[in-house]
Amino acid sequence: MPRFRYEAVDAAGEVSRDELEAATVEAAVEQLRDRGLLPLFVDEAKGGLLRGGLGQPLFSKRRALSRKAVGLFTQQLASLLGAGMPLDRALTILIGVAEDERSKALLERVQEKVRGGSTLADALDAQGAFSRFYLNMIRAGEAGGALETVLKRLNEFLERSQALRETVTSALIYPIILLTVAALSVIILLTFVVPQFERLFADAGKALPLATQIVIAVGDGFRHYWWIGLLALGSLVVAVRRWLSRPENRARWDRWLLRLPLFGDLIAKVETARLSRTLGTLIGNGVSLLNALAIVRETLSNQVLAVALGEVAEHAKTGRGLAEPLLETGSFPKLAVQMIRVGEETGQLQEMLLQVADTYDGEVQTAVKRLLTLLEPMLILGLGVVIAAIIMSILVAILSLNELAF
Repeated sequence: MPRFRYEAVDAAGEVSRDELEAATVEAAVEQLRDRGLLPLFVDEAKGGLLRGGLGQPLFSKRRALSRKAVGLFTQQLASLLGAGMPLDRALTILIGVAEDERSKALLERVQEKVRGGSTLADALDAQGAFSRFYLNMIRAGEAGGALETVLKRLNEFLERSQALRETVTSALIYPIILLTVAALSVIILLTFVVPQFERLFADAGKALPLATQIVIAVGDGFRHYWWIGLLALGSLVVAVRRWLSRPENRARWDRWLLRLPLFGDLIAKVETARLSRTLGTLIGNGVSLLNALAIVRETLSNQVLAVALGEVAEHAKTGRGLAEPLLETGSFPKLAVQMIRVGEETGQLQEMLLQVADTYDGEVQTAVKRLLTLLEPMLILGLGVVIAAIIMSILVAILSLNELAF
């Protein structure tokens, strides 16, 4: 039976670290709860300490807090507050289980500010490690006396956002690997295989077919001038980044992305899901519509949609609501807008926004699978065509030499 390493807190607030045997992580958590312990961390007994269910460290060494670390911190703090512990004691426990000095120092700074009279939101804001959305949610929870509830909702939001991000990322892994293998195969053919035939053709002294000449020239270029290609690629990346740093150019680029077949629709659905979930979560925790729209605008990566949402916020100031201005922009899916309209008419805007997010999360997963269904055979076909063209150019030259011999 697998062994699991855990960290848990008892009723007195004491942290215990040990191992236990259980069939699954869920079974291990149940065992700890039966013992009267509050689990902070449970993971299979291998790897480093203080890791979440996926083996992610609570605090990242690269920056103050990673996305997954923020989620784990939120989950643990919600669990401790839900167990009836005061905020100061909960922070003390989290400081005690922090493994590296950097993360420990961050929490100590937060605790120091809280003890000095600052709210948790202000203390977190001073660290520069949390988004404006996160801080406003914490601030709303403190103002409404529902910090534990808000932390749980925040954790759910972060988990869903991470799940959507991982869905898209994992879906791209196989095409990227396939593309890399294809590129390496072509480079190996041009730099190692083709030169062997080049010597044979040179000894024959016969004019080669144009296709063969092109393949040999490309192979020579790879062997002798590969560094120029790398330099050109690096220069291109720098130039594109500088070009995109200008707002008007970034707007053109984002507008072009939205018009792309298949990919444009996918981008719009991803942004709609993000907008709806963030807005619904903020409104559900007492943040005003105007403030929520300003925060949501910062979470959108597509500048065309962000500008459109800014226009919606201006109309909302006049009391026009949300659905009508969204429809007028023409930038958001009509189904999402109609669902939001129903939410406004029935007084259930928060619930409907979260429903829109769930709907488009599902559509994103479906769209990604559909794209992969099309992309994978296209990549394989493209690789086959390129390799076949190289081989055919060599065969044509060999056949021409045979004709010369006879």
